[in-house]
Amino acid sequence: MNGSVPERSVLEWLASAATEPEAWLRAVERAPHRAAPLPCGRRWDVLVLPARLGPPTLEVLRGLVPAPGPVLGDLGEGDTGRVGFLVPVGTAGCWLGTGVRCAGEGERVPVPHPARNTGPGVRWLSAPDGSGRLVDPRLLELAMHEAAIRMVPVGSR
Repeated sequence: MNGSVPERSVLEWLASAATEPEAWLRAVERAPHRAAPLPCGRRWDVLVLPARLGPPTLEVLRGLVPAPGPVLGDLGEGDTGRVGFLVPVGTAGCWLGTGVRCAGEGERVPVPHPARNTGPGVRWLSAPDGSGRLVDPRLLELAMHEAAIRMVPVGSR
């Protein structure tokens, strides 16, 4: 957390996606080092990029907007990692993109305590601010394309 947003308001915003908000709050407050699952399709959908593309995409997105919205990361070892961008509900149902996993209604994603931005496992690469602001899918698409282009060696373009 950056200190400017009360942690409790962020926790409550995250919990509002749960079918039982108080139970989710208890679980994440009891074990703040562990992620607790939340359903997609209620407050947000999640677009999941592989670790190879996710961090460069977030870097480009941060160059476009100072506060890109909530982004989860589990960077793991090698090619096993992934980065999840929280986007508006309905985005998963209409997203077309090779290598992008879309999590929408009926799916769950592990969500950590809002202060968890270091260490192994799922953590926030860009923490939510409690306002409900999400990643803009149009900007995310532009950032993905730019990141992919940057990954191609100069002589191969």
